[in-house]
Amino acid sequence: MKICVGLSGGVDSSVAALLLKQQGYDVFAMFMQNWHDADATLHGDCEWEEDKFVAEMVARKIGIPFYFVDLSKEYRQRVVDYMFDEYSKGRTPNPDVLCNREIKFDAFLRVAQKMGADMVATGHYCRKEAIRSAQDDKTIYRILEGVDPGKDQSYFLCQLNQEQLSKAMFPIGHLLKSEVRAIAKEADLPSADKKDSQGICFVGKVDLPTFLQQKLKSVEGDVVEVYPSFYEQDALYQRQCEIVRGMLRDDYTGPLPVISHYISEDKASATLDTRPFDDARIASLSDEDLRTLSTPLSYGAIRFETEVYRSGKKHIRKTRYKENPFGKIVGRHEGAQFYTIGQRKGLNIGGHKDSIFVISTDTDRNIIYVGEGHTHPGLSRLCLRVAPEEIHWIRPDLAMSTGEVRRCRVRIRYRQPLQSATLLQRADGLYIVFDNAQRGITAGQFAVWYADDGEMTGSGVI
Repeated sequence: MKICVGLSGGVDSSVAALLLKQQGYDVFAMFMQNWHDADATLHGDCEWEEDKFVAEMVARKIGIPFYFVDLSKEYRQRVVDYMFDEYSKGRTPNPDVLCNREIKFDAFLRVAQKMGADMVATGHYCRKEAIRSAQDDKTIYRILEGVDPGKDQSYFLCQLNQEQLSKAMFPIGHLLKSEVRAIAKEADLPSADKKDSQGICFVGKVDLPTFLQQKLKSVEGDVVEVYPSFYEQDALYQRQCEIVRGMLRDDYTGPLPVISHYISEDKASATLDTRPFDDARIASLSDEDLRTLSTPLSYGAIRFETEVYRSGKKHIRKTRYKENPFGKIVGRHEGAQFYTIGQRKGLNIGGHKDSIFVISTDTDRNIIYVGEGHTHPGLSRLCLRVAPEEIHWIRPDLAMSTGEVRRCRVRIRYRQPLQSATLLQRADGLYIVFDNAQRGITAGQFAVWYADDGEMTGSGVI
């Protein structure tokens, strides 16, 4: 069997190629360039050239043919243009997921097949298994989490289909990162000590606002801090709380579980000691209740009126905003499309005891809304919806039918610990109700669901 390894110059793909060679496969390596414009990269245009140089040395060390392919046109059309479009709408896409679906296991795969490859291998930390369908005896491919819990990369493959999986190999998914490093050092591979890549897939580490400003215009706007008092009178928020109360178990006596105590991916997410919800009550939620529960809050009702006052000994007339009990203009930004929900860095807002986070963006009015502290009500949501056209089943045989309810584990971003949740398939989409409120649920990102045994079964755009 002839296998093309997508050799990136990193240690993971290098070890993947080495293992396949040792296992007796007919292996060749191919490095793909997906980006030419280095204006936004932090390290200049030499970064991809250095990666290519290392990849070529690795191939020479292993003793396999090395090729180069330029897929920058396809990458710009199918990944970067999509990114720009999503950001312009105030959504936050995941380019790495798109790169795998549209480039590595599509455009790159087709090039490899023209060169005689039967399969394409990558250095992803995930596992693939083949089973036989009990219904029609066809082969079904499963994607499972990588063995290394700190490096599992199955999330990035959440949009692959069965045809793509049939041609994919993941040779290092059964290894820990430390084992991969050890194998590389023992084999004296040039990439053994190379640091893991960061930034956008095959673009490199970038300053995202600078990258986006290639097409999206910078326009100054207001930063509005939303006070907790807003939620006490907001009809949608109060209705959501009412629905949540109706989902609680009769014996639950804790606080209303609508606030996330999550801090970061590197720290354990605080969860309730016992699950607060009754399964039957979740299953009996009406379509209207689910739509209400999954609807992001809007802050457009917070308006600021001006008033004229006199200042100083000369009583100079000046204008200021009247005090608003629900919020305050606390700063300026360079474009709402450059910010994402949950973002903390780059706001440059002082005078607060706790950290400030983005809780909402309004690209139409060019306003970003922020809140103070990890437990600010605007940071948390308990439910999200995936539109019917955005639902993707990696395992079509496991697709849910309308009215079906299923328990699963979900993550809404890479490296997030899996979260227990209930999936409810309704005519207007797939609803995910979490056991614990989630921080930073962001439109445009991917929600990915897993079975208890670690199999990734489907995904969808939030």
